[in-house]
Amino acid sequence: MSLRVAVAGATGRMGQSIAKAVAQSEDLILSHLVTHRGSNTEGRSVAELLGMAIEGVELVTDPANLVEADVLIDFTLPEVTLANAAACAAARTPMVIGTTGFTADQLKNLEATTKHIPLCRAANFSTGVTLAYRLIALAAEVMGGDADIEIAETHHRRKIDAPSGTALAMGEVIAGVRGVPLDTIADYDRASHREPRRAGSLGFSVSRLGDVVGDHTVSFGSDSERLEITHKASSRDAFAMGALKAARWLVTKPSGCYDMNDVLGLKRSDHE
Repeated sequence: MSLRVAVAGATGRMGQSIAKAVAQSEDLILSHLVTHRGSNTEGRSVAELLGMAIEGVELVTDPANLVEADVLIDFTLPEVTLANAAACAAARTPMVIGTTGFTADQLKNLEATTKHIPLCRAANFSTGVTLAYRLIALAAEVMGGDADIEIAETHHRRKIDAPSGTALAMGEVIAGVRGVPLDTIADYDRASHREPRRAGSLGFSVSRLGDVVGDHTVSFGSDSERLEITHKASSRDAFAMGALKAARWLVTKPSGCYDMNDVLGLKRSDHE
């Protein structure tokens, strides 16, 4: 039986990429496109939104209709995701969430709302980035005590949050290896203070230009060498296909919060 997939954010770049990927897959059915009230979808057809003819797809603004879907994929904004999460929790519909930019309070709200459904949340759903997290952790373990570490990211001009969710997730990996909260080592704004690099700090730099899908580089530098771990996304398809893989995996799982390490079988064991 084919999996019925609802996609939130039908007017956004990621939402449309995911919806098209679902529609073109052989084992998934695109059941709903979810948009928010007041969006520019009024009077428009699904075919017009996606640039392809698809039969049987509902365009809805009320997430309560998600009771008819097997899973929702949501790459939108925090406030929209929270509203969709409440609807999914009521309908017992699993969620795949790629939304970034949550505040600490919003994350607590999300966790409380979705505790009784399967949830897969990640800052980045590409296989390459998930592998990069493992490489970054290894480099931080081996070089992190002696090296300066910097995270640089570039995205398209329309991206709102900065640093990106992926850059922050990479920072969390490094902070986790050190056993400290990220905010105690992160340096987001060197322009506000003129002083040498703080020992043990983790620097972030952000670029917003053109139509860059997403580039991330983590640099480990000592006095004698430099190691750089870089991931570059050339298409949003990398994220879309990862989200579909997560959706297929998630619907077979019990309630709980998962990430792409779970989906790809890369979860680190306690003895590693």
